[in-house]
Amino acid sequence: MRTTDIFQHFSEHVLPTWCIFILDVFLVAMSVLLACLLRYDFTIVFSTGSVLSKALLWIVFVNIIFFYMFHTYANIIRFSSFIDIMHVFGALTTSFILLMACSIVCEIGFDYDFLPYSVLVISYVFSFAVMAVMRIFIKVLYERMNYDGDHGTNVFIFGTREYGVDIAKSIRSKSHYKYRLKGFISSDPAFFDKVIMGVRVFPFNEELISILEAKRIDAVIVTPYNMDKLKESNFTEQLLSRNIKILVLPNLSEWDENSSNITNLKELQIEDLLQRDPIQIDMHKIASHLEGKRVMITGAAGSIGSEIVRQVASFNPFNLVLIDQAETPLHDVRLELQSKWVEIEAETIVADISNESRMDQIFAQYHPQYVFHAAAYKHVPMMEDNASEAIQNNVKGTRILADLAVKYKTEKFVMISTDKAVNPSNVMGCSKRICEIYVQSLAKKLEKEGNKTTQFITTRFGNVLGSNGSVIPLFRKQIERGGPVTVTHPDIIRYFMTIPEACRLVLEAGSMGNGGEIYIFDMGKPVKILDLAKQMISLSGRSDIQIKFTGLRHGEKLYEVLLNDKEHTKPTYNEKIMIADVREYDYDEVKKKIEELEEVSNTYDQMKIVGKMKELVPEYVSKNSIFEQLDHK
Repeated sequence: MRTTDIFQHFSEHVLPTWCIFILDVFLVAMSVLLACLLRYDFTIVFSTGSVLSKALLWIVFVNIIFFYMFHTYANIIRFSSFIDIMHVFGALTTSFILLMACSIVCEIGFDYDFLPYSVLVISYVFSFAVMAVMRIFIKVLYERMNYDGDHGTNVFIFGTREYGVDIAKSIRSKSHYKYRLKGFISSDPAFFDKVIMGVRVFPFNEELISILEAKRIDAVIVTPYNMDKLKESNFTEQLLSRNIKILVLPNLSEWDENSSNITNLKELQIEDLLQRDPIQIDMHKIASHLEGKRVMITGAAGSIGSEIVRQVASFNPFNLVLIDQAETPLHDVRLELQSKWVEIEAETIVADISNESRMDQIFAQYHPQYVFHAAAYKHVPMMEDNASEAIQNNVKGTRILADLAVKYKTEKFVMISTDKAVNPSNVMGCSKRICEIYVQSLAKKLEKEGNKTTQFITTRFGNVLGSNGSVIPLFRKQIERGGPVTVTHPDIIRYFMTIPEACRLVLEAGSMGNGGEIYIFDMGKPVKILDLAKQMISLSGRSDIQIKFTGLRHGEKLYEVLLNDKEHTKPTYNEKIMIADVREYDYDEVKKKIEELEEVSNTYDQMKIVGKMKELVPEYVSKNSIFEQLDHK
C-alpha cells in the first residue's frame, strides 16, 4: 500500500479520544524524563524513591486530572485551532501551579523535598511545546496532503481589517476549497508593505493591476466594507477585462457571525454595484407592530410579496394569510414557509382580489390586523394592450380591499405603489395613481369622521432589481444565449433598488405611518440602462455580446420621477423615507368616478377606458402609444 493511500485511510477516520488522551500522557511522561536527564546531567538512578520516580508519579497523575477537566483530548487533531492549544495551555499551567505550590508548602512547612523546581519548570515547558507542536504538525500535514496545488485558485483579499483576516483564516483552514492566498489589498497607508499571515499587503493604486497579473491572480475577494471603493473606481472593469473574477460576501445588511466563511462567497452580481448606501431600519419598532398580529399579504407569490412574506415571518406574527392568483409560485412560497417557519400558522389562498364576495369571505374568516397589498399587474406594455384588466385588477381590486379593511377594522393597510404613478405616461402607471388617490381620499374621509381604526399607508418606489419580468433577468438570459442584449433607447434611465431593501422600507413605512401618507423612498442615483447592460456583459466575462437598440415600448418614457412637479416632501426620522405632500381629493367624488371607470372597463373599449382614466388623472399624458390621440383632443 502506498504512503498516500495509508494517509488517506487515516485521514478519513477520526482518532478515538482515548488514543489522544494516552498520547498526551505519554508526551508528558517523556517530557518529565527529559527534564530529569537534563537537570541531573544524565546521571539519574532509576530506583524507587528517586527524583525520576516521584516526578513521573506526581506530574503525570496531576496532569491526567486536568486533562480530563479541560477536555484536551476531545478535539480532532487535524482540525486543531488556537482554542485547542489554549485548552492544553490551561491544563498544563493549572497542574504546574498546583505542583509548584505543593513543593513550596512541603519545603517550608514540612522540610520535605517534594519535587525540584527546575524539574517542574523544564517538564512544563517541554510538555506544552511537544503537545502544541504535535497538534500543529498533524494539522499542517493533513492540509498539505489534501492541498490540490495544480488546480488551486490564486486569490488576493481586498480588506485588511478583521473581516479580511477572518476570510484568510477560513481559506487557510479549509484548503480543500482550493483557494491559495497570495496577498492582501488595502487603501490604508498604515498597512502598506506589511505582512499578514505570511503574505504581503499591497496598496490599492494604479500599479495593483500589473501586480495581480504578475502573480497570476485568478480572483479578488472583496470584503463588504470595501464595496464602496470598488463601486467608485474603474477597478471592476480592469479586473473583468483581464478575466480576474471578483468574489464578494453577503451585503452588510445580511451579515452574521458566519458570513466571513468562504462557503458564502459568490461572484459579483450587478446588484452589488448599485451606487447605494446600506439602508438602516428600526427593527425593534417593526417587530413591535407585527409580532403576534394577523397579517394578510396580497400578491404573496410575486417578487415583492414573497420577500415581504419572508421578512414578516421573521417578526413572529400570529398567522399569515397569503393571497395570489398564481398557483405554482404560491405553492413554492408555501413550501418555503413550511421549511423555514414551521411554527407560524400560514394560509395560502388562491384568489382574485377583484372578486368582492370571495375577498369578503376571506376577511370575515381571518380578520387581518395588517394588510400588505402587493398584488397588481405591473408590466407597462402588457397593460397598454389590456387597459380593462389594469382597471379590474389594480383599481377595482384595491378599492375592494381598502373597503373591506375598513369594514373589518384592519389596523393598517399598506399599499405598494410605483414611481410610474407620478406624471403617468402609461395605463399601468395611471392605474396605480388612481389606487393612490382612492386610498388617500378614503384615509382623509375616515380622519374627518374621527374614525382612527384603520390607517392607510402608500409606499412608492422605483424598479426592483431581479424582480419577475425586470430588465436584469432579461439581460442575463440574453447574455446566456449569446446576445444580443436589447436596450430600448441609449438614453433611458431608471431608479433601482434591491428586493430585500425595498421590502424593509415598506415594513418601516408601514410602522411609522399614521394614515393617508404617501411615502417615497430614496432610490439613490438613477442608472443608465445602457451602462447596466455593459456592466452585466463585463461581469459575464464575454466580449462577443452585442447591444441592440429596439426603440421605446408603448407607454414607456426615458426617465421616471418619484414626485410630481407640484409636490413637495417632508422628512421622517429615517432619512431614506420621505412623505410626499400631494394634492388631496374628495372621497365621494373619487368614489363616483372610480365606479364609473370600473363600469366602462366592462365594455373593453380601450379608448373609452383610457379617456375616463385621463379625466380622473389630468396629468396622465400618454407616451409612444395609440392613446396619444386622446391628449391631442
